[in-house]
Amino acid sequence: MIKELLKKRSLESYRIEGKYWGVIIDGTGLHTFHEKHCKHCLRRAYTNKETGETNVLYMHHVLEAKLVVGDMVFSIASEFIENESENVSKQDCELKAFDRLAKKIKKIFKRLPICILGDSLYACETVFNLCRAHKWKYICRFKEGRIKSISTEFKAIKELEQSKNQNSLVWVNDIAYKDRTVNLMEATMKTEDGKSKEYVFITDIKITKKNVERLIAAGRSRWKIENQGFNEQKNNRYNIEHANSQNYTAMKNHYLLVQITDIIRQLFEKGSSILKALKKTAKEKSSNLLESFRTRILTDEDFTHLSKPIQVRFT
Repeated sequence: MIKELLKKRSLESYRIEGKYWGVIIDGTGLHTFHEKHCKHCLRRAYTNKETGETNVLYMHHVLEAKLVVGDMVFSIASEFIENESENVSKQDCELKAFDRLAKKIKKIFKRLPICILGDSLYACETVFNLCRAHKWKYICRFKEGRIKSISTEFKAIKELEQSKNQNSLVWVNDIAYKDRTVNLMEATMKTEDGKSKEYVFITDIKITKKNVERLIAAGRSRWKIENQGFNEQKNNRYNIEHANSQNYTAMKNHYLLVQITDIIRQLFEKGSSILKALKKTAKEKSSNLLESFRTRILTDEDFTHLSKPIQVRFT
């Protein structure tokens, strides 16, 4: 379905910098059990504050790759975060699943110019290497302490630059990190409660005065996987956290069917609203044209080619 949309060039205006397709990567929990559900369950131990007992939660998670186009997010690939067996020494995790997901995306969309959009978890060498291997770009949220050497250098350069120019947008290109260079940008923005909040992003796209605001907007669009994606599917539309079957394969199939349904639903709703707007615009233009014709003032020049006067009546 997504390939057909891309082939028809229906979504070209949503590319990042007119070139890259923004693909948001994020994981979410689907089902939680207090008893072991199957051998693939992820396990998390926690201490009950009231009783002091240690309990174990058994969970099923999924890692999603969603193409962001305006206010819509379309699933292009899903990778379930699951243990191979209950006796594994190290559990599966989001970054391991991303390695598998990246290979899946590259196989499906071999030449698609992609820009990975992720939270601070993805601001790491593992993701940088995968993006370079697949010839992708990335814009990830960067939090202080994620990579200390980068954070320290960016902070030092930022303080030096801000002493010269008090700007809400600050960026630094070509910060050395191992065998590569990275670029960082920071924006100070007002939150809904009126407080100021700093957003820092790390990317391998060259930052300039012309593109910095667009790149920051692209980085912040990562939240759409939470709002238009997971929240919509969990709480408003499909209740994907409800286990419709105890069979693990059926549970996964149900989730994938929901992703297909969600693509169709978004296209229908957005297409319907756009079509209504187009019809309204066409109707207004037609009405304005007719009114213009009705009120047109005829001059003597309009009748110079006639041998005798005529009577004009508008109906």
